[in-house]
Amino acid sequence: MYRIQSNASGTRSIEVSEENLQTIEKYSLFKGLVPSSGIVDEETLDKLKCNVKSYIMRNEECKDLIDLCYNVLYHDNMKTFGLKELIMLYVSWSDERQDEEDTQDEAVLADE
Repeated sequence: MYRIQSNASGTRSIEVSEENLQTIEKYSLFKGLVPSSGIVDEETLDKLKCNVKSYIMRNEECKDLIDLCYNVLYHDNMKTFGLKELIMLYVSWSDERQDEEDTQDEAVLADE
């Protein structure tokens, strides 16, 4: 379980599970989300919520997306600051997973 800060003062936070991060990856929810300016604002958060609603409406078997909405995206504390933190957590998490896969691939090649 991870915890992201959801406001600048650090008085509010949101818990993010491994499953939530895997759901973000599975549906590529952050792909093309942030504009080229790199600014995450209310419009960015609204766009993400609309994209997720669209996935849910098209796919009845999406408990993982519903859990992500309930636990993270529609959490009372989720604002733009929290979304920035969630994106940074996801990038860090994704990089760690890639490093682990690279290490495993190197180990397999060394064994051959």
